[in-house]
Amino acid sequence: MAFFTYIVASQRNGTLYTGSTDDVVARTGQHREKVFRGFTAKYGVALLVWFETHETREAAFRRERQIKKWNRLWKLELIEKTNPEWRDLYDEVRLGDLKDTEDWEPPREPE
Repeated sequence: MAFFTYIVASQRNGTLYTGSTDDVVARTGQHREKVFRGFTAKYGVALLVWFETHETREAAFRRERQIKKWNRLWKLELIEKTNPEWRDLYDEVRLGDLKDTEDWEPPREPE
């Protein structure tokens, strides 16, 4: 099982939130849908702009705490290093190699 540290943003160079989770797709979906009242819902922080995987929950949490202590410029540089266009990575992570949901085909029944 993989664990993730991630950053979501309101827009390019906008408000940032750093978190950790064992399901980056589900957690980002919660941010997008404003499931929980709080910081991300209040400031519209829902674009997945950076993430990394970890082998343990503890490692992901430690990395989250480390990044939360960083100044804003360091966080922006971290995002820019791997995602200079600030693409929303949510669909890329959710759909994998599919380009969009229209490419998806249901599994075929065995013959």
